[in-house]
Amino acid sequence: AVHKFNGMFAIAIYDKKKEKLILIRDRIGKKPLYYYFKNNLFLFSSELKSFFKEKRFDKVIDKQALNLYIFHGYITAPDTIFENCYKLEPGKILELSLNNKKIDIKTYWSISDIYKNRQIENKTEEAVVKKLDNLLTEAVSYRMISDVPIGSFLSGGYDSSLVTAIMQKLSSKPVNTFTIGFDEKDFNEANYAKKVANYLGTNHHELYLPIKKLKELLFQIPIYYDEPFADSSQIPTMLVSKLAKKNVTVVLSGDGGDELFCGYGRYETVLKYQRYKKISKLFKKMNQFINIDKILSKIDRKLIKLGYLDNDDNIVNFGYLYSNFYLNGLVKGCSYIDYNKKYFEILKLSNNIQEKHMLQDMITYLPDDILVKVDRASMAYSLEVRAPLLDHNIIEYSMKIPHDLKYHNGDKKYILKQLTHKYIPKKIMDRPKKGFGVPIYKWLHNDLNYLIKQYLNKEFIQKQNIFDFEKIQIILNGFDKEYGDGYFEKFLWHIIVFQLWYEEYMK
Repeated sequence: AVHKFNGMFAIAIYDKKKEKLILIRDRIGKKPLYYYFKNNLFLFSSELKSFFKEKRFDKVIDKQALNLYIFHGYITAPDTIFENCYKLEPGKILELSLNNKKIDIKTYWSISDIYKNRQIENKTEEAVVKKLDNLLTEAVSYRMISDVPIGSFLSGGYDSSLVTAIMQKLSSKPVNTFTIGFDEKDFNEANYAKKVANYLGTNHHELYLPIKKLKELLFQIPIYYDEPFADSSQIPTMLVSKLAKKNVTVVLSGDGGDELFCGYGRYETVLKYQRYKKISKLFKKMNQFINIDKILSKIDRKLIKLGYLDNDDNIVNFGYLYSNFYLNGLVKGCSYIDYNKKYFEILKLSNNIQEKHMLQDMITYLPDDILVKVDRASMAYSLEVRAPLLDHNIIEYSMKIPHDLKYHNGDKKYILKQLTHKYIPKKIMDRPKKGFGVPIYKWLHNDLNYLIKQYLNKEFIQKQNIFDFEKIQIILNGFDKEYGDGYFEKFLWHIIVFQLWYEEYMK
């Protein structure tokens, strides 16, 4: 039956005759499904914190998962922050036999299988745009079926604007659209969304706030995100969800467009890094005889990456590899994991470095960061978010589209843009891409600096006995020296979020 389902779901079935418990998670991982298995105790839930009500649940932090969290800012499936506790991965079916207490996990759908079995369609650009338009219209139409009020998140970017345009095409009345704006120009995108809304004729709702208002939500992060999760765009996502809930119960979003159609800036960065392969191979050989990493770090920390750009797989994952220089030993009694092997497995499927990165993001960043962020932020206000671009029919078709229609003459997300221009003039849409971010690093240096003093002082760290204080000190020193660089600030923010989570659930 799961092959007939379309959308988001997490399902538990008890088969009374066979005495089996069956857990199923949707194809791309829009909805959460956790389970715990130890000493014949099996727990499952859509929320990790519900396990805490069971006295036999053993709250032991998984140090390897914590290691990877410090790098990412989120924990990739199947791991969670606790030992013996897991996320069921997207597209999987778990069967627990109650007779012998054995678990069997099967895959019914996967990005890897879809990519391996794809057949590239060598059609004209016009034909691809038409096919994509039909598929997306069908996906949006299907997700507009609702017995409650429905609307759309609208940032003014291509993905949300395209989804909103198709919603408006299908609707007999103005669609409700929602945008958060900030008083500070550097972080405000609401004016772009308003231009799109005015052109499409939607019933537009916007809320302007001072960016400092977002700080009030910082301490709610551990309440709604069951495990450490440090994507700071979760905060404005919570605000726009709160705004939408005043008027509707369901919204459509543009999530998935960047991963499927080559939209992120990092997909261009990997092309630039390919130029350094030869010098990187030389540095790698030298590293066998002298500590070239240490020498390069003294000249400029950013030069360390030159020792890891000797092949495409490493280029995609160089962040893991060269962060080892600073993060190894940060979590006590646990060596830093350079990478999770499943990331590298999917990289073998393609010879195109941009496709490698996109595929990896589809199995990690998309389900474990983007979809977690949106699901928890929206459900905090009982708002349901549906993502038509992540309809499995669109995902499967995107794999058939030639890559040069996604990244075309340096233009990211080319084919999706051509489709959008059918609905909204190019002059309205053309603008620099921005993330839904907040100045969290600036705050750490100023208003939120007290959190560093509170949670990263020597006494607290030694009493907590999770982190090596000397390694914490290295990160703090880098943070003090490189204001605005983002590298050490990122790790520091991830650690602070962990400490807030720790205070909430582990004390």
